[in-house]
Amino acid sequence: MAKLAFLGLGVMGAPMAGHLQKAGHDVTVYNRTASKAEDWASAHGGSMARTPREAVKDAEVVMACVGNDDDLRSVCLGDDGAFAGMTAGAIFVDHTTVSAAVTRELYKTADAAQISFVDAPISGGQAGAENGQLSIMCGGDTGAFDRALPVMEVYAKICRRIGESGAGQMTKMCNQIAIAGVVQGLSEALHFAEKAGLDGRAVVEVISQGAAGSWQMANRYETMLDDKFDHGFAVDWMRKDLGICLDAGDEVGASLPVTALVDQFYKDVQKLGGGRWDTSALIKRLRAAG
Repeated sequence: MAKLAFLGLGVMGAPMAGHLQKAGHDVTVYNRTASKAEDWASAHGGSMARTPREAVKDAEVVMACVGNDDDLRSVCLGDDGAFAGMTAGAIFVDHTTVSAAVTRELYKTADAAQISFVDAPISGGQAGAENGQLSIMCGGDTGAFDRALPVMEVYAKICRRIGESGAGQMTKMCNQIAIAGVVQGLSEALHFAEKAGLDGRAVVEVISQGAAGSWQMANRYETMLDDKFDHGFAVDWMRKDLGICLDAGDEVGASLPVTALVDQFYKDVQKLGGGRWDTSALIKRLRAAG
């Protein structure tokens, strides 16, 4: 069992840290809102710290799951940041979805301090985090990945190293690009069924068993039909991710026309007041259009 630190206790991070503590690891947590860390420690029996630097003291592996590039820099850098408190040879595993640019920047900074840095963004949503069934796509040095793998496997369905630093984040972009088109297609199919006077549940029962079937269809069609979107991955966060994808697409020369279009559709959902709605709320835009 290892001494670990977990930085960031949102809807994903809190259950992930809980799995680690339940598995017998010695986990110290940090959260920007300290009351969340206190509540987590009370519920799970681990420890909490007031700064990232304090949380990572003597930790063999440090996990982070925060909001964006700036949030990640804030927990890593500075006098109270994680890098200032980590010992040589320790591993920093970043589960945040961020740009490959900030990943490579922090990889170099960590390497200069003799700290290993693994980018390890996750997919599977809140349910995947709670059930310990996340897909984890990783970039970084092979040795660091191999050492961190037994820790990540506690909450993983699959965990794979894709390549060097940044490869995990680039793979997560592939994930979000694929999801964007699928959710829009599912929204249009269900909207069409409603307009045609069809029983949406009966339609999905049939088409989900053929080539149209997907995770989004299996897990989101009922709430979409019921017009319920107070769960899952928020539109605001999806737009953040798609912005990263589009910037990276320009950088590598990839054409992403559907991703760009769906990003604008999510902007429309935000204008409807749906920034915190689940990403399946794309159907709300179609319904609002009549």
